[in-house]
Amino acid sequence: MTLPDDIAPGTVPGRSATKLAVVGAGAVGSTLAYAALMRGTARSVALLDVNRQKVEAEVLDLRHGAMFIPPAQIDGSDDVEVCRGADVVVVTAGARQKPGQTRTDLAEATVGLVRGILPGLVDVAPDAVYIMVTNPVDVVTYAAQRILDLPAGRVFGSGTVLDSSRLRAALAAHCGVAVGNVHAYVAGEHGDSEIALWSSATVGGVPLLDWQPLPGRAPLDAAARDRIAEDVVQSAYRIIAGKGATNYAVGLAATRIIEAVLKDEQRVLTVSSRLDGYHGIEDVCLSLPAVVGRRGVAQVLDVPLSDAEVAGLRASADSMRAVQRRLGL
Repeated sequence: MTLPDDIAPGTVPGRSATKLAVVGAGAVGSTLAYAALMRGTARSVALLDVNRQKVEAEVLDLRHGAMFIPPAQIDGSDDVEVCRGADVVVVTAGARQKPGQTRTDLAEATVGLVRGILPGLVDVAPDAVYIMVTNPVDVVTYAAQRILDLPAGRVFGSGTVLDSSRLRAALAAHCGVAVGNVHAYVAGEHGDSEIALWSSATVGGVPLLDWQPLPGRAPLDAAARDRIAEDVVQSAYRIIAGKGATNYAVGLAATRIIEAVLKDEQRVLTVSSRLDGYHGIEDVCLSLPAVVGRRGVAQVLDVPLSDAEVAGLRASADSMRAVQRRLGL
């Protein structure tokens, strides 16, 4: 069969030709591109990195697996033109987090980098949704919104989507159920001040705070919950200490966010978005369950919160605003 001239080889007729641009071909960016290609997330995937030799090598490696993945065009360059016409731009480029270093320690260098690259990106992809993955993601997202003259919903961060996945995995292991049967969210900063939203969490439809342990399983009491929440906060540091960077799970988490946008899923995800008037929280980007679709963040949900959870969110907001002030944002 001969395809019409306006349909690229490998394109399914009737399927929109979506394009994903990934900025940064380091551990996170290249893993994200790999995950997106494996899942068939976009018809075209473009990698941008200042290191031309590195990005060209990553693209070549990815292309060599083309027969094993859904059809897709794979490009890479040190020229921002490679991102032209992207539907989603994901920024992973930034200073690398070193062992013992907090995410907020990275803020100054990373925000400076973002200031330099975003204007050129929006010139070639003015209609894209911009997803910030670089840490400290909440401060970087706030800075990106200040830099880009775009609706706030089209510029957001990966937030605590990965943290929520870590929490659900830990709860599932503790309770002895499948991860898919656990619904629980981590909110606030993607970092040390984040909080688990226990009051709205469920296990198999049972409110988590009412969960009775299965035979042979330990109770999910306050001590167990505190230990699990602390493990979630510390998990990234343990991975960084052992292998230098986190990349697999964050690549998968970011890919899931991208799919929610490109497929207009209206999926609830704990992305980092601007809060103004949420339980008295103003002028800061934090993570809360939000509806994500083709135009980005459509709505932050007003989830039930305990007094302790509201206090935790406010403390997280204060921590992020302090960093913003230090950076002159």
